Amino acid sequence: MTDQAVRWTAEQVLSLAPDDTSRKAGTKLGSAGPWSGAGHSGSGAVWGLCKGSGSRPYQTVVDLTGPAYKCSCPSRKFPCKHALGLLLLWAADEGTVPAGEAPEWAGGWLGDRAQRSERKKEGGGAGGGKPVDEAAARRRAERRAGRIDAGVAELEQRLADLLRGGLAGQEQAGYRAWEETAARMVDAQAPGLAARVRELGTLTASGPGWPVRMLEECALLHLLDRAWQGVAELPAPLAATVRTRVGLPGAVEGAPVADRWLVLAQYDTVSPDGRLTTRRVWLQGEETGRPALVLDFGPPGRAPQLALPVGLVVRGEAAFHAGAVPLRADLVGRDDPPGPPAGPPPGVDTGAALDQYGAALRRDPWLDSWPVVLAGVIPVPADDGNWQLADADGTYALPLSPGGRAAASRWQLAALSGGAPLTVFGECGHTGFTPLTAWQPDSPAAVPLV
Repeated sequence: MTDQAVRWTAEQVLSLAPDDTSRKAGTKLGSAGPWSGAGHSGSGAVWGLCKGSGSRPYQTVVDLTGPAYKCSCPSRKFPCKHALGLLLLWAADEGTVPAGEAPEWAGGWLGDRAQRSERKKEGGGAGGGKPVDEAAARRRAERRAGRIDAGVAELEQRLADLLRGGLAGQEQAGYRAWEETAARMVDAQAPGLAARVRELGTLTASGPGWPVRMLEECALLHLLDRAWQGVAELPAPLAATVRTRVGLPGAVEGAPVADRWLVLAQYDTVSPDGRLTTRRVWLQGEETGRPALVLDFGPPGRAPQLALPVGLVVRGEAAFHAGAVPLRADLVGRDDPPGPPAGPPPGVDTGAALDQYGAALRRDPWLDSWPVVLAGVIPVPADDGNWQLADADGTYALPLSPGGRAAASRWQLAALSGGAPLTVFGECGHTGFTPLTAWQPDSPAAVPLV
C-alpha cells in the first residue's frame, strides 16, 4: 500500500474536527504559509512547526495509526487547529510535506507511543493495575442495585400519578418537575433512567401530537422499570440490555471480531447540562458486514480524544458489549494507519432498512435507531414539506427525520445526487431516517453530511 493510496482527503481530515470553530481555524492553517519543517514518514506519522503569536513555533505531530495528536499549543481540543491544519497540508499533496526522518521532538513522542503499544501487547492488555477485590466489588454492586430499586419504585409512583391526573396539565406544569425527578434518578445511580425522564420533560414543547408521544415514552419507561424489577428472570442478553438502559456499565462479551472496519460516520452530542460530550463513531466490517458503534467521552471543556477519518478503513478487533442487540464495541489492536476502502459499502433498499430496524426493535424495545446503509436512493421533497429518500424505482421512500441533522443535510444530499441515485449511511428510527454520510455513484470517496 503506497503513501499516495492512503493519503486522506480534506473532507476526511475535517471530519475529525471536534467542532465548527476548530474546523474553520484548521482550514485557515491548511496552507504552507505558517508551516516549516513539515514532513511525513512511511510508517504513518506527520509533523511540522506552525508559526503562532509567540516567538517559538508550535510543535505538532500526528500519529496516523491512532490517529493521535501531540501539539505544544495550550488547546484542550483533540485534534487542535494546528493538527487539523497540518493534516490538511499533508492531504493536499503539494510537496510541502516531504517524506523524511522525524526530528527529535517528534520522534521521541512517536517512539514512546510505540513502546507503550508493545508493552500492552506483551502484557495482554492487563495494564498492570491492582488486583480486583471481588468481594468488595460485589458489595458495591449490591448497594447500587438497592439504590436503583428505590429509584425505580419512586419513578413508577411518579408515572402512576401522571396518568391518574391526566396529561392535559403537563403544558402548564413545565419542565421543572421532570428535572427534579431526573435528579432523583441520578441520586439513585440510574443515569439511564434520568436521561429518559429528561426526554419526557421536553415533549410538551415538541409540537402538535405531544400527548401521544408522551404516552408512548411513559409506556417505554414503565416497561424498563418492570424489566429491571424482574431482571433476574430475563434471558441473559435481554438482562444485559436492561442493565445498560438503566445506566449500569456494559461488559464485553465473547471473542473480539477481527476485520477491516470502514468508518461510516462520526459525530458528537452534548448532554443537556453541557457537562459531557459523547462522540459516536459508526463502523462496518468489510468481511463480516457487522455494524459497530464505538463511543468516546469528553469532560466539560474538552472534546473526546478518539477521532477516525470518515470513509477510510481501520484494521483491528471490535470487542462487543453484551446485549440483546450487540452493537456497542471497543476497537482494539489498531497498529496500521487507516487505509482506503474497496468502494462504497453495500446497501439495501428502504423496505429492507425498515425490516432491519424492526427486527432489532423486537429484541430491544428501547432502541432509538438502527444503523443502515441505503443503496440507490434519491433525495426528493415530500408532499408534507419534509424530504425523503426514495428508491430509484420509485416504489418506496423513507422520510427524513424532522429538524436537526436531517433537515440541515437535505440540500447537501440534493446537490450530491443531482437526480442520480446515492449510497447513504444513517440512523433509521421511529421519527424517520437521519443521513450521516453519502457516496456518489461509482465513487469510493465518502462525503460526511452536516
